[in-house]
Amino acid sequence: MKHKKETEDFNTEEPRTPRHTEDFNTEEPRTPRHTEDFNTEEPRTPRHTGSDGVMIRSSRAAAVVFVLLCVLLLTARIILCATFTQERQQLKTKITNLTQERQQLLTKITNLTEERDQLKIINLTEERDQLKSEINDLQKFVDGLKCHQSTLYFFSSEKKNWNESRRYCRERGTDLIIINNTEEQDFVKNICGSDHFWIGLTDIEEEGRWKWVDGSTLTSGFWARGEPNNYQGNDDCANTRSSGWYDAQCDSSLKWICEKSILK
Repeated sequence: MKHKKETEDFNTEEPRTPRHTEDFNTEEPRTPRHTEDFNTEEPRTPRHTGSDGVMIRSSRAAAVVFVLLCVLLLTARIILCATFTQERQQLKTKITNLTQERQQLLTKITNLTEERDQLKIINLTEERDQLKSEINDLQKFVDGLKCHQSTLYFFSSEKKNWNESRRYCRERGTDLIIINNTEEQDFVKNICGSDHFWIGLTDIEEEGRWKWVDGSTLTSGFWARGEPNNYQGNDDCANTRSSGWYDAQCDSSLKWICEKSILK
């Protein structure tokens, strides 16, 4: 019974308040030491293993190669651009030169065409003048033609020296006249009148020995009174007029007579 009573007493005691509970809870929290110092320490560099070093070196080599490739590509681009620019400039220069050459050729063609046309005009003009001259000469020749006993005679209206007169006749298939008889002399003097005409007689090879242009020697002639007299010392060519034959200097300018037999 006594034990039971103590139990009741024990149960009826006021509950005990734990000591220092409030004080403990009201204490300021302790700041951990060295926390700030620990957090401010420099991070330690991690140690690299062998495989990490190989990777780093490979990365650096790749970067160097990449940079070199970029430099090479840039250099190649610059070279290509420079080459292209140079070739383009050369092409422009060639085009300019070809254009100038083409223009020069066109100018030459134009000039040559003008020269050709001018030459054509000149040639045609010269041919026309030549034809006119030949027609005039032929007309004069026709006008001067006379016919006597199957022989054609040409009595010129112009004057030349003896050699030029003979050349004129020979160019037309004739020669200076050879007077063979009195009848022919009478025919000639009636046409000559007072004018002097060269005939085909000369003593230029030997003084005093007169020969016809065919090489035959004069045997008898129709000299005027006192002729031939070799008055000036070199009167080596003969001419005729109505009064007879005369000797004169061969370089004198006189008319002339050409002769051509129709039967030959």
